[in-house]
Order: sequence, then C-alpha cells, then structure tokens
Amino acid sequence: MNELNKMSAMHIVNEETSLVRVVIATHKKYRMPDDPMYLPLHVGAEGKIDAQGKSLDLGYIKDNTGVNISELNASFCELTGLYWAWKNLDADYIGMSHYRRHFTSGKNKDPFRVVLREVDIANDLGKIKVFVPKKRHYVIETIYSHYEHTHYINQLNLTRDIMAKKCPEYLEAYNKVINQTYGYMFNMLIMEHGLLDKYCTWMFDILFELKDRIGMPELSAYQGRFYGRVSEIIFNVWIEKMITDGNIKKPEVKELSWSYMERINRIKKIIAFLKAKFFNIKYEGSF
Repeated sequence: MNELNKMSAMHIVNEETSLVRVVIATHKKYRMPDDPMYLPLHVGAEGKIDAQGKSLDLGYIKDNTGVNISELNASFCELTGLYWAWKNLDADYIGMSHYRRHFTSGKNKDPFRVVLREVDIANDLGKIKVFVPKKRHYVIETIYSHYEHTHYINQLNLTRDIMAKKCPEYLEAYNKVINQTYGYMFNMLIMEHGLLDKYCTWMFDILFELKDRIGMPELSAYQGRFYGRVSEIIFNVWIEKMITDGNIKKPEVKELSWSYMERINRIKKIIAFLKAKFFNIKYEGSF
C-alpha cells in the first residue's frame, strides 16, 4: 500500500462527516453520483497495473487500503468492497451499491438524475434500520432452483452444511428463503452501523469457511464469483432470522427502488435462462 492510499484511507475513517456512507463498488472509471454520501471504491485493486506497468489508479479510494481482502476480489467480487467499508468506515449508516446498479428515488430516462440522495432518506434515519433493494422475483423458479439451473448447486448445499455446523438456529430461515420465489439481491444495502457489524461478522465467517472447504475450483471467471452470489442469498436468511427473533421489526426494513444504469439485453437474458433451466447450460456472463 503506498503512502497516498494510506493517507486517503485514514482521511475517510477519521474525518467522517456524513450520517450515511455508501461505497460504490467499481473496477473501472465510470460516471458517479455527486451526493456526498457516496464513496466510489476501486474493488479488486490489489495487484492491478496500468498499461505503463504502474499501479492502476482510477482516482478512487482502493479496497487494498486499510484492513482489506482485496486479493479475494476475483471470487468475492463486490464483497471486498463491503468488507472494506465494514472495517474502515465510521458512520451511523453504512451501505453499498454498484457502478452499474444504484438505489433510486424515481424514474428518468437518465437514471443518474434520480440516484438516491441522503436527503431522500433523511427522515427515515433512526427509524429504519435496514434499507434494501425492492425484491427480485423469479416467478417460475425458487431461489434454490434458479441457483441450481444457472450456477453450481454444491456451493449452496455446502453453505447450508456450514450453517448447520456454525449457526444451526438459522436453518429454519434458510429453508424458508431458498424455497421462496423472491429475495433481496445484488448485495445492495444501507444499514445501521451496529447491525452491519453483526451481519458482516456472521456472513464473512460463513464465506471464509466455505472458501476453506471449496477453495478456488476451476471455473470460468464469471462462475468463479460464486461467493458473492451465495452472500446475496444468505443476506435474506439473516434478515429473516433477525425479524423472526425480534431484533429487527418488519417496519424497520425499507425497500428502495433501484435501477440498472445500462441497457439490459432482455432477449439474451431470457434465452440464457431457458438454456440453463432446460439444458443445464450455466450462465457465463451478465446481461
């Protein structure tokens, strides 16, 4: 880590002024919202070099500063950004979005014009504990069957085994969630700092155990990012358990609109889904 990045990381940690800090996970230069609650974060920065052989500098804070797991980005994807935020930021609420996917406050031809601002949720702070993206619905699939068709189900099955060992009290919530046809996806969230600490402690403990057991199997670059996909699902398990136990009340979880900042190829997406469902051809890219 160079001295500039050390100083930048410490500046973010020690001079926090916003009640809310939302990191925007990105691996490339991209248009960013200008609201002060957002912090663009170069994820997977460790070991990245530019055309001149120098450390790649996007002009954003890097996830290989401070306490980090940047070297795991190829398989953990945006979770290296969440880990960095958890370990290095100090704000009342901490969250994460993505360079191509943001929380929004409405609809517009230019979705960047309606990216959520801190003022949009100001009245909810202190009342809402967790902000989540509106549920994704699979319609003809459960969460489990969708994962089974599009990815490799042993990853999810092994996660359940780890949960049975480490926190069996979560199994009822797990079984409920994987049989639903909807869930909070994309690893997008804004959460009270104290709750985020509890969630990340629980979630990363499970994923690090999964990594110890399954390692880095020989998969394509796209399929190799399965730790991030597993976390999307078990986030729902954690929320379900927190509500069941009364640690979070249902009205304290608020769904927010979200937008994909680029055009979605829906025809390609539907064809890929049908191939996965009926011919066991796994996904090999985003749409």
